[in-house]
Amino acid sequence: MLYRRRFLATGLGMAVSGLVFPRARAQAVERATGFMQQTGSQLTAIVNGAQGAADKRRAITLILEGTVDVDGIARFCLGRFWRIATPEQQKRFLAAFHEVLVTNISSKLGEYKGVKLTVQRGRQQDDEGIVTTVVERPNNPPTSVDWVVEKPATAPKIIDVIAEGTSLRLTQRQDYASYLTRNNNDVDALINAMKQQTANSQ
Repeated sequence: MLYRRRFLATGLGMAVSGLVFPRARAQAVERATGFMQQTGSQLTAIVNGAQGAADKRRAITLILEGTVDVDGIARFCLGRFWRIATPEQQKRFLAAFHEVLVTNISSKLGEYKGVKLTVQRGRQQDDEGIVTTVVERPNNPPTSVDWVVEKPATAPKIIDVIAEGTSLRLTQRQDYASYLTRNNNDVDALINAMKQQTANSQ
């Protein structure tokens, strides 16, 4: 009798877990999708607004600082070189990366009025939410953009942008590793190149 009670209790617990986990996953996906709907609306409102380019960049920067794990992405992109950088270099690299990220995401949205971002669907992959959107820009074909959202159920933050199957953070990591390998692992040289990149894009 005792064994049967334990068996029934175990079976009931498994049944409840089977109901709870899919529900929790569905709620996480829903929150990630809502998070990106709100973030996308804010970004496109700025891009389509009447402000000048400098004002738009500042406004986009504020949104990204609140919705993107910029420092986490920066450390990921620098990879093993983060550990060999001095604390001062790490600080300057983070500051330069913030500017690079704003430039890259701004370029995905476009610089002209008429940009539209449509959220299509969301899904969960491991502990992350993946939200698929379509970005439409004047005189350009629609672009599929996936936004990878960390901790979607509790404290959502964007940790990657995947445009047409290409990961922004993986591409940056490969580019930085390649540059550093060609330049004697000189982190200062990379930081200067990043600053030059953003200066040329403004």
